[in-house]
Amino acid sequence: MADFPGKPIQKELSPLEVSIEANRCLYCYDAPCTNACPTHIDVPRFIAQIADGNLKGSARTILEANAMGASCARVCPVEHLCEGACVYNTESDTPIRIGDLQRYATDSAREGNVKIFTAGTPTGKRVAIVGGGPAGLAAARDLLRYGHAVTIFESHDRLGGLNTYGIVPFRLSTDVALWEAQQVVELGCEVRTNARVGENVAPATLVAEYDAVVLACGMGDVPKLGIPGEEHVWDALEFIERAKTTGAAPGLGNRVAVIGAGNTAIDALTCSKRLGAERVTMYYRRGEKQMSAYQFEYDFAKEEGIEFRFFCAPKRVLADAGAVVGLELVRTRGSNNGSPRLEIIEGSEFVEPCDTIISAIGQSRLLNSIDALGVEHDGGVVRVDDAMRTSRAGVFAAGDCIFAKGEREAMVVEAAQQGKLAAASVNEYLGSG
Repeated sequence: MADFPGKPIQKELSPLEVSIEANRCLYCYDAPCTNACPTHIDVPRFIAQIADGNLKGSARTILEANAMGASCARVCPVEHLCEGACVYNTESDTPIRIGDLQRYATDSAREGNVKIFTAGTPTGKRVAIVGGGPAGLAAARDLLRYGHAVTIFESHDRLGGLNTYGIVPFRLSTDVALWEAQQVVELGCEVRTNARVGENVAPATLVAEYDAVVLACGMGDVPKLGIPGEEHVWDALEFIERAKTTGAAPGLGNRVAVIGAGNTAIDALTCSKRLGAERVTMYYRRGEKQMSAYQFEYDFAKEEGIEFRFFCAPKRVLADAGAVVGLELVRTRGSNNGSPRLEIIEGSEFVEPCDTIISAIGQSRLLNSIDALGVEHDGGVVRVDDAMRTSRAGVFAAGDCIFAKGEREAMVVEAAQQGKLAAASVNEYLGSG
């Protein structure tokens, strides 16, 4: 992976700041910070271990609950989770910097190459996991600790999913994502890369050769805009992946337009800015209140000098000799009857000059993999019960492939929790099988 311009956005804590923050903790009974964490990390315990100088113990407490604890310390919306629930979170005080302390403890383990977990006694059972992103890795880690043999089928050439390829490096470095994946590999996990179920991996093979299957394939590419000239438009995930792996985006130009208002759109915007584009603008067909991006992501983008244009939808890409020269948009407005349906304002078309257009309007569903395994789904959203069981016995699912569009913005921490729940369910299933 190449170096990327610009420093990480997280502020490193000094040893003094670590000591001050750790010793502020009140070690609440039935701690609200722990309850607010989707993976239920024992926050008071890991903070107390930091205060006592037991960084390995602190990292173990974090990672025991959340296999993606190092990544989550960087990308979690902590103001809505652990820090948002901190009893210090008042008008006259500030919450404990839980995310920073979590990053400090896990970085200590990562930088010291500390071995924290070991594989369990072999059970003779084999589990296939489709997808090596946060949900798949979390499931694999726990299944290996239960003693089952695990094989991950990953479509990329490296593990980590969006943590490795789809989150901008100044928020989450590739080194951190690959370290978390390596912890799983070192437990004895077999990995088959460039493997796509339903394409070059036969689903019948998975069902026949493995005792259980966990579907954690995430989602696919950004869907088409359906406008003339969109062959000149970048897929936001492809753009971020290329920028993250090469440290550059040749031909980006000075004027970049990003369509969409989710977290991936924000990443594409800030990535473009840090790669040298002078004017970077987001265009969104709805209003500011309808943005699906986290508030802290939106605030960060504004600090980076990003411009925002609401209630306008793309209509046509303008190109000259194969090069983008502009984007034609049309203004929109909400319906007067309160319906979520938008109305196009006739005659309101306008053109914005730009050199690059990036689409970040969500992701398509990996129907080939889902259909190939014969599980019930709703338009590509896999149906699961509370134990992550699908409609097919022995097949479980976790991560982005079970999130419905518009339901909410999926978080890495939620994917990790679902992977953990899936692993527990698989273990129960194999024990009774």
